[in-house]
Amino acid sequence: MELIVTEKDNAARRIAEILSDGSADVDSRGSVNVYRWGDRACVGLSGHVVGVDFPPEYSDWRDVEPVELIDAPIEKRATQEGIVSTLQSLAEAADRVTIATDYDREGELIGKEAYELVREVDEDVPIDRVLFSSITQTEVRSAFAEPDDIDFDLAAAGEARQIIDLVWGAALTRFLSLSSRQLGEDFISVGRVQTPTLKLLVDREREIQAFDPEDYWELFADVEKDDDGSSTTFESQYFYHDDEGTEAERVWDEDAAEAVDAVLSADSAAATVEDVNRRTRSDDPPAPFNTTAFIRAAGSLGYGAQRAMSIAEDLYTAGYITYPRTDNTVYPDDLDPEELVAAYEGHPTLGEDAEALLEDGLAGPTEGDDETTDHPPIHPTGEWPDRGDLSDDEWEIFELVVRRFFATVADAARWEHLRVTASVPAGDALAEPAAVLPDGGESVSLKANGKRLLEAGYHDVYPYFSTSENYVPDVSEGEVLPVDDSRLEAKQTQPPRRYGQSRLIETMEEMGIGTKSTRHNTLEKLYDRGYVEGDPPRPTQLAMAVVEAAEEYADHVVSEEMTAELEADMTAIAEGEIDLEDVTEESREMLETVFEALVQSREEIGEHLRESLKADRALGPCPECGEDLLLRESRYGGSFVGCDGYPDCEFTLPLPDTGDPLLLEDRCEDHGLLHVKMLAGRNTFVHGCPLCRQEEAGEGEILGACPDCGTAEGGELAIKTLENGSRLVGCTRYPDCEYSLPLPRNGDIVVTDATCDQHGLPELEVEDGDDEPWELGCPICNYREYQARESDSGSDLEALDGVGAATAEKLMEAGVESIDELVEADPDSVAAEVDGVSAERLREWKAKA
Repeated sequence: MELIVTEKDNAARRIAEILSDGSADVDSRGSVNVYRWGDRACVGLSGHVVGVDFPPEYSDWRDVEPVELIDAPIEKRATQEGIVSTLQSLAEAADRVTIATDYDREGELIGKEAYELVREVDEDVPIDRVLFSSITQTEVRSAFAEPDDIDFDLAAAGEARQIIDLVWGAALTRFLSLSSRQLGEDFISVGRVQTPTLKLLVDREREIQAFDPEDYWELFADVEKDDDGSSTTFESQYFYHDDEGTEAERVWDEDAAEAVDAVLSADSAAATVEDVNRRTRSDDPPAPFNTTAFIRAAGSLGYGAQRAMSIAEDLYTAGYITYPRTDNTVYPDDLDPEELVAAYEGHPTLGEDAEALLEDGLAGPTEGDDETTDHPPIHPTGEWPDRGDLSDDEWEIFELVVRRFFATVADAARWEHLRVTASVPAGDALAEPAAVLPDGGESVSLKANGKRLLEAGYHDVYPYFSTSENYVPDVSEGEVLPVDDSRLEAKQTQPPRRYGQSRLIETMEEMGIGTKSTRHNTLEKLYDRGYVEGDPPRPTQLAMAVVEAAEEYADHVVSEEMTAELEADMTAIAEGEIDLEDVTEESREMLETVFEALVQSREEIGEHLRESLKADRALGPCPECGEDLLLRESRYGGSFVGCDGYPDCEFTLPLPDTGDPLLLEDRCEDHGLLHVKMLAGRNTFVHGCPLCRQEEAGEGEILGACPDCGTAEGGELAIKTLENGSRLVGCTRYPDCEYSLPLPRNGDIVVTDATCDQHGLPELEVEDGDDEPWELGCPICNYREYQARESDSGSDLEALDGVGAATAEKLMEAGVESIDELVEADPDSVAAEVDGVSAERLREWKAKA
């Protein structure tokens, strides 16, 4: 039997399907799938099934000094016992083993781990390695026809990374966590790659915080062009030449700006055209996708780096695109662009563009600056799914990759650019123009830049770049154009922008921090560890403190040079130039130097981190005692705002039950508290100032009688706002009557004159900004419709207290499919058909309905 080992189960399933022509059967061994056909079996791992760690005696953080980890022995241990057991059991019966993991540093290490596990049970069985860049019929069959050997040097590079990251991460994480007394789930994480990456974000944040804005002014004028009795206006902008002769638009002196405005706003203002410059420009197609460029393009569509790569990996495993972890931006010589484009002829979405490309003739593929031999640039494989086979996100990323390939073999676009400059004499608007105008002249200059797309070229197949045009009419030198309107706009210089996810990954690549396979994972770790929040990522106070401590006491930890040097060493290992042991020993020596400085300042570092941890949770001053109000976790699992002066001050504020709180930069003008955002996936919302929400709490307009107690006790339904910001329709007799219906958290609730025929309650609308009002309708009907959408049974019956999915399905089988039908049904007849539901219970539900 030949045993084929892949990196993951979905890759095993796909390869088995290809090699068996769809005839493979699945044999499940516990949670591990084994695909069998003929004399072959294929099993998928789960990435690394063997990990490196310290021996058990080093596991107690309190008993082992962090510095001891630097020279501690390292063991390999199975991390997925079930998969390891299945792999070795299959290997014992195999007469040949083929490793088919991904072909990169990490994949080669996973393949080597599988090799070693096989060798533990069979020292002699032949073990081959197959290499491919896409899981397609052609590539997979070709790879298996020409097997190779495991690249032990490449695997050693991956192993060196594992060891170095373990030693650095564990030793530094334990040191900082113990120093700051942050243990358990709240430990402070440090990593060889993540900490220099964090420093990039912190350095940018410091620039933003230190930025001192300057005032400046820009001026614009609408100039009128009369053409055969019809007039057209177009926008122009004031410019001048500064002391260095550079063209400038910003005016830094308010008096000078107002002088220019006086000239442009004069009744007689007219611009004489001085120069008309036309030129055409070629707009070249983009280079093929490498990993970084792909993440940038996906980011422009709203995908975070981790999400984009996760989707790309799924598309690769399904055989629709090539391997998504690559530095290469040059297609291999054996790629036939015409054949690949032709594969999409007839596609319902992409076919028309493919046919147009072939009809016009393909251009030579574009090339980027980086060429490697391990994997080609990311491109489609020629296999395409039906639209229904993919989720919306998967389809969007698949289409992006296909269209990028189309663009790389399409013609360049051509633009026509028109630049017009004109002069407006100061005239009577200024007594001494030379004394007050920015350039000391007697007139002010205007410019207008127009552009027009002459030939769309690659934009026809790649609609992700802007093709917006700017209209400027034909004018002639010497022509006089009246100034129709002018605007003086006061502005301020802006601080540098925070790194977006894709820009951060590009910067990491430029600085040699991490690899194509690890950079997006590093960013995800920073989010998971609480070092950054929001998008673009903003460092927390803890992040600032960790970087500050490292800079002051151990700057090697945040040095991108150190990380880049180790990455270069690992590349040298992969190329067989140096040994794994040499690199790991060198990294240990670096870490010993770091610890020499750290241990001398343990108390100062711990105090600094503790203060920063508290600052990350601080909203502002307590209204009762002046101490900080902090985000706190309830013993019951939720969050609330509590005073740092507790137990002397017991002031608290509630927070919503849904989501995890995140402090925003906005601060309440009334109470001085930071606004709070509740992170809850797609239901994320801004809660705002918790003290404002508490003060807004109370009972609003009465809507009508309570369905539960209105007749017997006189209870009424009212619109209520709770202290945690939630809104609902609830009974005025609460807590004696707990009847309630949820309302949207945001927007103004408006009670209309329309009334629900069934329940007698007024219908509601929600007004939110300039959008059209949301017609919520009767709150009871609305809630039942919501329950029907969310219920397992698909019926609004589950809105009734005591009716779950199983009971709803029984009622539906008896012909009662909704609350309305329940109201009309005879309880005795229904009870006779439904097991476990009495007629009396049905009458109670009818009464509540």
